[in-house]
Amino acid sequence: MGAFSYQALDAKGKKVKGVVEGDSERHVRSLLRAKQLKPLNVKTTREKASTAGGSKFNFTLARRPHMGYRDVSLVTRQLASLIQSGLPLDEVLHSTAKQSRKPAVKTIVLQVRSRVLEGLSLAQAMAEMPKVFDNLYRAMVRAGESSGYLGPVLEQLAEYTERTQETRQKLKMAMVYPIIMILVSVSVVSLMMVKVVPQLVGMFERNKQDLPGITEFMIGASDFLVNYGFLLLLGIVAAVVGFKWLIKDEGRKNKWHGIVLKMPVAGNLILQAESARYASTLGLLANSGVPLLEALRIASQVLSNNQLRIASAEVAVMVQEGSSLHKALDAVDIFPPLLVQMAASGEANGRLAEQLLHAARNQERELEFTVNTALGLMEPFMVLFMGGVVGFIVMAILLPIFQMNKLVS
Repeated sequence: MGAFSYQALDAKGKKVKGVVEGDSERHVRSLLRAKQLKPLNVKTTREKASTAGGSKFNFTLARRPHMGYRDVSLVTRQLASLIQSGLPLDEVLHSTAKQSRKPAVKTIVLQVRSRVLEGLSLAQAMAEMPKVFDNLYRAMVRAGESSGYLGPVLEQLAEYTERTQETRQKLKMAMVYPIIMILVSVSVVSLMMVKVVPQLVGMFERNKQDLPGITEFMIGASDFLVNYGFLLLLGIVAAVVGFKWLIKDEGRKNKWHGIVLKMPVAGNLILQAESARYASTLGLLANSGVPLLEALRIASQVLSNNQLRIASAEVAVMVQEGSSLHKALDAVDIFPPLLVQMAASGEANGRLAEQLLHAARNQERELEFTVNTALGLMEPFMVLFMGGVVGFIVMAILLPIFQMNKLVS
């Protein structure tokens, strides 16, 4: 049986759509009519493609449905619970698809089920959708199937996905306040310079008096924003686009990522976040029975910073040549000392996976503490900066008025 997407009219003439399993398009239309639905459009969620090697089926999602981190976590949790209850895998997948209310999620799960029914393992079926199930996910599923502990492995994977999503959500929420503050500050200052200051310039020019230096500077800045503000905005956008185009080159990207890691605050935050993700991935894979070399290869792919990715590749090479993990991590001299120490402790007592996961949790806590500290310092700094800029504009306006009052008196 395969998965089919459909559009149909219900008894009230309302258009409905969804995903259903069937042997053929005719079979699906019959199923829809049995449900008092008038089928309008029925098509398979997979397409046949020929390859140079002969007649081989390459299955792709027709509309490329996508699952977010929350959907992946929920599906993984449901799969783990049902598998541990003793149900066959095809029934587990069918029940999981049935419980989902999102058509995209249902389509993906039914697609996996149809491939499992054709004889593929769960990991092989998921490998045909790499955009949904990444290397880490597939490696853990493959390890779970090989060891016979697929349920517990999926449970660990669900917890990892939830924890990753929670960390990302915290970082996003932490950045909301400073971004709003910056936008409000820029908007208020720009409004004052473009709308308020030009109205006062005429009054100063009519009196033909010598203006203080800060007033002349403010008037010049106001004229520039009024006359060339749009060009300035275009220049900023062009600079951002040009920068993104420049760092598409791997050499320039490597240099830029190296510079980012050396930045005072941002570099430390990125290093902690990446190290936590790296250690967590390594620990999770090792705990699921994945060989260390394969775990190192997969863990390097979760890193977004090129310098750290290059360093992790060097670690994998040194381990392959016979070095211990902690010595290899220490040799590249880029990962936090805590991770190196935890790896050494884990290798010494035979609990490497446990120690790596512990190191990841410590890095996540340290990251959260660093972010909270940085935001705590940023808040008063932004208030002082905003107050300073507004105070400068007010003084630039008031000084000429005070001079006029002295002349009048």
